[in-house]
Amino acid sequence: MDMEASGNIVELSGIHKRYILKHALTGIDLEIKKGRIVGLLGPNGSGKSTLLKILAGLIHPTSGTVRIDGRAPDANRKKQIAYLPEIDHLYGWMTVDETLRFIAGFYDDWQADKADELLATMNLDGRQKVRNLSKGLRARLKLIVALSRSVPLVLLDEPFSGIDPSSRAKIIRSIVSEFRTGEQTIILSTHSVSESEPMFDDVMFLQQGSVRLFDSADNLRSDYGCSLENIWEKVYA
Repeated sequence: MDMEASGNIVELSGIHKRYILKHALTGIDLEIKKGRIVGLLGPNGSGKSTLLKILAGLIHPTSGTVRIDGRAPDANRKKQIAYLPEIDHLYGWMTVDETLRFIAGFYDDWQADKADELLATMNLDGRQKVRNLSKGLRARLKLIVALSRSVPLVLLDEPFSGIDPSSRAKIIRSIVSEFRTGEQTIILSTHSVSESEPMFDDVMFLQQGSVRLFDSADNLRSDYGCSLENIWEKVYA
């Protein structure tokens, strides 16, 4: 089936990823529809970051096929994906404003007006040096970088790490308000399940490199009769 016609932004078939001492992914078969916010959940070592890197085209699976919007990943497809890694990739000697201008120069799809709005929403001072920002403020800046691009697929790996709970709730509301249903898909890996739960359309639970559960958030809550956070506890007890 033509994936573009089927409405899938992502299709994975038989994805394995082996490292020398570890089998990170053990046969992922997966379809993700366009225009959804997908929660990628699982304990450390379950394969979340590896899966996101494969989708971003940063690493290749040992076996299996990857299709993004109907095509195999290539240089052009990478340009249509915004990826926020868990590691800090910002230059400390730049100011916040300089960082955003620097990154804007790499992408034709950069939305300066959206970056300015997010800068205000996340209470960041554009004149501050990145090296002087707290871990939480640097996490906010990384989110601005990812969310300011007009691309079909946004991949966020632990974007709320270091951000306090009250600020997380505000940022999540901002992401949801900016999200344009039907035009963009967001796949978000997080341990902050309780705060993030309201934003998820679909949820995937990974365990030891394979998909343990994948369904709409509403169906999972209905089937288990509890919140996603409580489902987490049941799955990984």
